[in-house]
Amino acid sequence: MAENKEKASKPADHHKHLDEKYPTPRGIRGNLAKIGFLFLTDILTNFKCVGRDNFPKNNPYVVASNHQCFADGVLIDKWLPRGHFKWMCALVGADLETDYGHLGRLIMKVGRGIAVDRYGNPVRGLIKAKKEVEKGNICFVFPEGTRTHDGKLGPMKDGAAYIAVKAGVPLVPVYISGAYQVWPRSQKWPHPWKAPFKRKKIIVYVGEPLYGKDYDNDAHKLTDAFSKWMHDMEVLHIDPDLG
Repeated sequence: MAENKEKASKPADHHKHLDEKYPTPRGIRGNLAKIGFLFLTDILTNFKCVGRDNFPKNNPYVVASNHQCFADGVLIDKWLPRGHFKWMCALVGADLETDYGHLGRLIMKVGRGIAVDRYGNPVRGLIKAKKEVEKGNICFVFPEGTRTHDGKLGPMKDGAAYIAVKAGVPLVPVYISGAYQVWPRSQKWPHPWKAPFKRKKIIVYVGEPLYGKDYDNDAHKLTDAFSKWMHDMEVLHIDPDLG
């Protein structure tokens, strides 16, 4: 009987451990990595933002973006209102910290990652992210669930909309153009040069916030609205080489 009681307590202890572990502490290392990466990005690429004023002046809120490369969260971070970076956390695949070595663990630190099981049950990660938003954090979500394989948009899942609706906060749509050409998933490291002395272009487009109340507080409807905005942006801003 005592043995069964001990076994029954393990799942609860495990969940408590997850709650204490995430968001991943950023620490000095994470802050320095972010500063260094953005410094190099500014120097080596033609890096711009359109619509920066669409970010809410006050947190919390959810940022939902397409997923072109490993560093999408950092690329968006640069354009957040002053002081908002310290509140930023990100919903990320659990495999990032287990299957991608030092780089994956560093990205978890920079983004204050909250791990979600992309191939199983994502509910715990979503609930944890919602709680963090309710505490005042800004949660980055990549609704495609994985980096693009060809530079084009994939199907959008409801995670970002779910968090925004349940927490009662705005969802800010972001479309990134050009990051795939700099750092596609097929390459281990970024390649910022188009030709000698010609930098590749990365542009972050920030849309007007979307509110769950305007979509009957229905995560599916909010996702549909976000997805439409993203596809409209893709038509306008996709790299010609991707067709």
